[in-house]
Amino acid sequence: MTSQAKEFVKRHRDGSVWARGQAIEGVPTGYWEWFRKDGTIMRSGHFRDGMQVGEWTTYDRTGAVHKVTEMEDGKGGKRTVLDEG
Repeated sequence: MTSQAKEFVKRHRDGSVWARGQAIEGVPTGYWEWFRKDGTIMRSGHFRDGMQVGEWTTYDRTGAVHKVTEMEDGKGGKRTVLDEG
């Protein structure tokens, strides 16, 4: 039986969204976004089996693209597992 991806949302202490994406059994998958407390996007990119893959974009405080980093599939990082708390 294959598990389905479920929406995952982590919040700042003030209740605003800090991170949002999909996870399968606590492992990030697909497109993810991170936000500052004021709601502006801070970073976005894709995961595959908990590993960052493809283009990852970092945004400045106005929401404009600051830099784009190309992640090599399966290299240069560790597998992410989410804390549900």
